[in-house]
Amino acid sequence: MRTTDTTRPDVLVIGGGIGGLSAALALSRKGLGVRLYEQAPTFGEVGAGLQIAPNCTRILDDYGLLDEAVSLGVTPGHMVMKDAVDGSELTRLDLGDLERRYGFPYMVIHRSDLHGIILRACERAGVELVNDARCVAYGNTAGGARVTFADGRTDEAEVVIAADGLHSVARRLLVDDEPVNSAYVAYRAAVPYEQVRGNGVHQKDVVVYVGPRCHFVQYPLRGGEMFNQVAVFESPKALAGEENWGTPDELDRAFEGTCGPIRQGLPLMWRDRWWRMFDRDPIAKWVSGRIALLGDAAHPPLQYMAQGAVMAIEDGWVLAEHVGAQHGRRSRESSGVDWDAALAAYEAARPEHCRRVVTTARRWGELWHHDGINRLRRNALLRSRDTYDYTFTDWIYGPTALTPEQEPRLYPTIPLDSVEV
Repeated sequence: MRTTDTTRPDVLVIGGGIGGLSAALALSRKGLGVRLYEQAPTFGEVGAGLQIAPNCTRILDDYGLLDEAVSLGVTPGHMVMKDAVDGSELTRLDLGDLERRYGFPYMVIHRSDLHGIILRACERAGVELVNDARCVAYGNTAGGARVTFADGRTDEAEVVIAADGLHSVARRLLVDDEPVNSAYVAYRAAVPYEQVRGNGVHQKDVVVYVGPRCHFVQYPLRGGEMFNQVAVFESPKALAGEENWGTPDELDRAFEGTCGPIRQGLPLMWRDRWWRMFDRDPIAKWVSGRIALLGDAAHPPLQYMAQGAVMAIEDGWVLAEHVGAQHGRRSRESSGVDWDAALAAYEAARPEHCRRVVTTARRWGELWHHDGINRLRRNALLRSRDTYDYTFTDWIYGPTALTPEQEPRLYPTIPLDSVEV
């Protein structure tokens, strides 16, 4: 990728993941000069599948990227939730009807494919992309903000967007906190579909098996040529405070007693790597002067809502919309953006929505992983839901709010102990 030139950009973005790249693209579309730094020697994403809900495919469409994303991914027919122990169906979403309701599709795509789509869009938009640059410090200046890199280099711009992930350096400017360990761990695998054809899998659906302290997710990728699986479980070693936790022996024990499709899928999981699941407690302040958090730096969630990448993409879109609203006349010295107003509007809109997603993901994880009488209550509650009842999705899948007033009413809560079995 290109190295830096002598021209000062309007914006620096730190972090070349999906959140950082999509923010850089969004801001460049508003006529700003953007330079993005990534600490890795090359751009890329590690992982397997991503679920992208209508609140994000709407934004990809705005960027002109939805058709390419759909061509590389899959638009499933249904999202089906099943009991992991007996394999029985609990509830489902008709994703075709979901698209009619919200105007945009629910899709699944390989993480590296979505990353590549946005990376290529940034290149076309003229975003300056710089690798091998690990940011170690942030600071405000009289006319903007400055970043310092591990090799001693510095760079400045009118504003810095810190998309530097779960272990964000910039977050320390705003809060002294640490990631919260859920004690859950995820194993993943993306394999050719032929390897799972005889395993009783759904070729065109997203299927989630929820079980005692574990769950298992399956869905197709790359036009149905590949198949994605995610196995998540609570680690007894983590609960005991052991350092080496989430190991493959725990994976096998966690899914003992689960139904056939899970047992057949487990041998295909990648066993040389696993992802320990952390989030952080929500914070209401994301902006320090001319430095703003974005994506996991601001709101790393647990994965149960499948909104981590979605929220990061939303962040960049919301920020860029407010930048556009505050964009005055450019001069030789300034982009013309009223950054104080734009950042204040961004901070007014996004933290409350993301707080809801982070806290709901925690509660959703608890709901999925019940055992005993609460498992039976959960199953009864889910089975009572009508397929076309969108009470619990309207708050999340509708248009992304630009102001606090646009944020929709939150879903209702139903205590499990109110459910008769």
